[in-house]
Amino acid sequence: MTKRILVIAASPRKGGNSDLLCERFIEGALEAGNIVDEVFLREREIGFCRACDYCRSHDGACALRDDAAAVLNKMAEADAIVLATPVYFYSMDAQLKALIDRTVARYTEFSGKEFYFIAVMADGNKALMERTMEGLRGFTDCLPGAVERGAVYAVGAWEKGAVVGNPAMDEAYELGLGA
Repeated sequence: MTKRILVIAASPRKGGNSDLLCERFIEGALEAGNIVDEVFLREREIGFCRACDYCRSHDGACALRDDAAAVLNKMAEADAIVLATPVYFYSMDAQLKALIDRTVARYTEFSGKEFYFIAVMADGNKALMERTMEGLRGFTDCLPGAVERGAVYAVGAWEKGAVVGNPAMDEAYELGLGA
């Protein structure tokens, strides 16, 4: 069955390591016959949630007029969502966290969706990336029926392009192929 997959690339660095991993995932997903759309958060203006509760009295519409609504619409239309982030201080980057926080009034629209996680960090200790993954899982745990289908842990990649040759590149492709 063909799936509509949305890849959300959160890295502020164009062509960086998490972008390269997203491309490998996409290659696999397309080869499997899926429809894939990719959003680069660095190309979007997404402010942080102000906790003003405007959305609660306006059918989920946010008081902020930025690009978040368009990304949330794409998330709602997708069957599966890939969240890809570089790891900063053992957590997801601010761009992805800002988007996640902006789902507050519309989170039920993402119920029952499949999720994939891609994270890349300079540190070589894979166990330390669990902190990042737990942050991502904290989001999906709040979505009724959401299912984590897989995660790519890329470690030891600091410089742009350092992930090339890393086993995570093949893991991303295989994860996409199985999506």
